Amino acid sequence: MTDQPPTEQKVPKGSYAAGRRVTLPEGAEQPIVVFINGISQTTGEDYTLRGNEILFTREIIKETKAGRRKLFMLLGVVGFYNKDETIDVQFQRDGKTELASDLEVLK
Repeated sequence: MTDQPPTEQKVPKGSYAAGRRVTLPEGAEQPIVVFINGISQTTGEDYTLRGNEILFTREIIKETKAGRRKLFMLLGVVGFYNKDETIDVQFQRDGKTELASDLEVLK
């Protein structure tokens, strides 16, 4: 299988491109199902598995949470809805189906 070129996308104000890689949980076995914000992704089209990593075809966007905005969000004063993607992975380990949520995105 050949690697596809990265897909470019616009990063909204208040967010940043966090990276394209996620490390699989230790002992994760096939079948592996990858989700971005709860939406199932397609192997080969949206990501590839390389060793113990998931390599996405595009940058994963995370929200910048700093200063006054973070304080307002914690207090519930003003709603800020920047793009903040979460990566979840369903996998098998020791014959059981497991789910790892909000995995760390790496450059």
